[in-house]
Amino acid sequence: MNEIYVCWSHGKESGPWGTKLAAMVEVARNMGFEADSLDYRGMYDADKRVEKLIAHCKTINKPLVLAGSSMGGHVSARAAGELKVEGLFLLAPALSWPGFEKPDFVLKTDRVTIVHGWGDTIIPPETSIRFARKYRAALHLIDGDHRLRENIEELI
Repeated sequence: MNEIYVCWSHGKESGPWGTKLAAMVEVARNMGFEADSLDYRGMYDADKRVEKLIAHCKTINKPLVLAGSSMGGHVSARAAGELKVEGLFLLAPALSWPGFEKPDFVLKTDRVTIVHGWGDTIIPPETSIRFARKYRAALHLIDGDHRLRENIEELI
């Protein structure tokens, strides 16, 4: 029986089963966790994505870990303030982006890990540095860009 449920949220222009997220879901499953990736394709409103994630997670009766990439990281971080979560794992999270920035996240977990690429020109790594400092999160800055496609083995 899987004790922990890991719920992934993809980025604004990607999908739920892209190469990176599929690899991350596989890692979670290999660790014995139940893992899934929500489908937000066609949903560009971050608030609506947060609502969808929260509604989905309220149907889960297991300890939760929220994970997300880019806009999905933003969505996961916001939902982590509304749900009881065991942890938060963010890849190049869009924590400050015109149109859906929320300056004060409320987190109900102190287990937060962020991975961000030094070469990210879409979401500057400084946003993750500020967030990690504020919430005392584990932060891994790696030699990669926003998509981190070239870093999948390192992420695994």
